[in-house]
This record gives sequence, structure tokens and C-alpha cells, in this order.
Amino acid sequence: MKQFIVDAFTEKIFSGNPAAVCVVENFPPEDLMLNIARENNLSETAFVAKEKNFYRLRWFTPATEVNLCGHATLATGFVILTQYEKILPAVEFETLSGKLTVERKGKFFEMNFPAYEPKKIPVTDEMSDAIGAKVLEAYLDRDLLMVLENAAAVENLVPNFDKLKNLDGLIQAVTAADKNFDCVSRIFAPKIKIPEDPVTGSTHCLIAPYWSKKLGKKKISARQASARGGTLHCEVLGNRIKISGSAALFAVSELKI
Repeated sequence: MKQFIVDAFTEKIFSGNPAAVCVVENFPPEDLMLNIARENNLSETAFVAKEKNFYRLRWFTPATEVNLCGHATLATGFVILTQYEKILPAVEFETLSGKLTVERKGKFFEMNFPAYEPKKIPVTDEMSDAIGAKVLEAYLDRDLLMVLENAAAVENLVPNFDKLKNLDGLIQAVTAADKNFDCVSRIFAPKIKIPEDPVTGSTHCLIAPYWSKKLGKKKISARQASARGGTLHCEVLGNRIKISGSAALFAVSELKI
């Protein structure tokens, strides 16, 4: 089984969010895919198999299979379009979240995802206690989005991961306005054994619609302020969202399975 390690949402290795991409003829048993994800110990390991004129794609964290992952989709699209289908302008994936596409856009790779709907919920003391900062607003879809006072609050907070597990949402995100980008964020997923995710495409399906409505613009430039860091270019189009970024190939290996 051939495996690629790709740093997504960055133009250089050792930054962005690393994902493993396993290219298979047929999907292995689920327990084997989960064991491979655990062995890689990255936030996501993607498995992709070609079926006629499209590819089927699945994502695994070290804890479980998930229904949507942005950076591993970007990494997989990058692998397919640069290593296997070099003349194609785009690749189509069938996933647990429906049909997703990755298209070449100059130096970027553009994904088309379903947008989440930011549903406003009451701010609780438990939210502020868990993240260690004042929460101004809170929104919930698959993930929980908490709006903070400013970029410094996002960058400097030190969350309590045990308390984060008790909050709503599969993933917990914080965001604020930023002076160089439209928004800045940090994203945590202790429920699926990812304390802090370096760059998270799927949660920007919630973050970008929030800022699109707040700022009255469709195109949102987003910075994720993790230690590795990354940049996402988002365009909100009704119930869909386009997310673009670069990718860098770190390694190619052959799994002895």
C-alpha cells in the first residue's frame, strides 16, 4: 500500500497540517484502517480508491472514522492531481458528506464543501472556563464556534482539554477578527484525541459563513494560529463553500501490509 505524507494549507513542509494519504485498490477492513491511522498518529489518515471516473474517499483519526475532513481532502486531491491524474483539472470524491471536488487553481487547490449553518446558542460559564478566555458569542452545528474579543485572546489562550470534552460539538473552535486577515482561529478536538489541530478545513465550513455574514462579504481570508499555522481562502456560496490552499509533499512510503 503506497502512502504519502502531505502538509496541507501551506507552501512549505514543516508547516500547515500534515495528513497521510493511502492509495488503495479496495478499502481494507475498518479495523486495519484505524490501526494505520493510529500508527501514523496524525490528526487524519485518508484512504482513497478509484471507482470508474471518480474516487471514493474516507478519513480516519487515531480514534475513529469521521464524516468530513478538509485538510486531508486537500492532501488527497493534491496527491491524485500531481501523482496519478496529472492532466486532469479536477478530481471528484464520493464521501460520507456526499460529492466533493478538488480543482487546480494556479498554485492552489480548491475544494467545494457543504457549508455549515451557524446557529446561535447561549454563552455559558463552562465555555469561558474551558478555553480560559471571555466568550462573546457561541454558535453550533457539527462543531462549536466561540467568538472572542480579539486576535490576541485567540493566540494566547491555554484551554483545559478535559473541560473542552464536556462542551457541545465534535470540535471546539475559537475565532476573532484579525488585522492581516478577515479572521483568526484555533481549533481543538480532544473528543477525537486531537488536542489542537494545526489547520482545519472542515471547521471553516462553520467559521467562514459566520464571518461572511458578519462582514457582508463572500470571500474570507482566514488564518489558523496554531504552532504550525496555515492560511485558508474561503468563498461562501449559499449552502456550499469553496476552500482553497496550497500543499507540500513531505514523504512517500510503501506500507508493509
